[in-house]
Amino acid sequence: MSERTSTEAGPRQPARTTGRTEGSTMKIGIIGAGNIGGNLTRRLTALGHDVSVANSRGPESLGALAEETGATPVVAAEAARGAEVVVVTVPLKNVPDLPSGLFDGAADGFVVIDTGNYYPRERDGRIAAIEDEGLTESRWTERQIGHPVVKAFNGTYAQDILERPLPAGDPARLALPVAGDDAAAKERVRRLIDELGFDTVDAGGIDESWRQQPDTPVYGLREGVDAVTKALAEASPERPAGFRG
Repeated sequence: MSERTSTEAGPRQPARTTGRTEGSTMKIGIIGAGNIGGNLTRRLTALGHDVSVANSRGPESLGALAEETGATPVVAAEAARGAEVVVVTVPLKNVPDLPSGLFDGAADGFVVIDTGNYYPRERDGRIAAIEDEGLTESRWTERQIGHPVVKAFNGTYAQDILERPLPAGDPARLALPVAGDDAAAKERVRRLIDELGFDTVDAGGIDESWRQQPDTPVYGLREGVDAVTKALAEASPERPAGFRG
């Protein structure tokens, strides 16, 4: 989550984690090392996953994060190599500038998580396909990168990834909406989020992912499954005036 996320990275050590099935370690590539990307790197490495992380400034700028977490700093073109899950967490305006062949060498059946949000006034400028053609933000991202995505974490406060994981069944556990067209890909992402310590709610396909875009009722909502389900149902497909370019 960008605009409404604290600029603070949060505590350096992960908070409580949930158990993970033995032998379920995955290779995960993270493209973008800002608040969301950095904190996912911290949590996923703490859970034992093999994480490669890239940003726009190059691997040498990621030395501190790599030393802290054990993640492997790489250039963006190498982040997906061998990866079963790839997280794209860069500003929307930078998505078209991602390297060609971004997913060359990724594992068979790999899944892409899109955490992006469209902020036309504050950051991204006007994107005609979103505003004039009515594409959801994640459908637009799919077209840029040439691969289906699962939309998740876009309305999550970055510090919550570190500070608010809870075991399954805890009544205070937060829930995150997850949208995607591929049921198997979406289920894989939901299992990963559960491992991170959060419940999930199926938010429908990518053409329905407007329900979790900025300024919708679920965006930034820190609640459980019932409240998140209700918020998704209450969303309007009309883009709010404050989020038009």
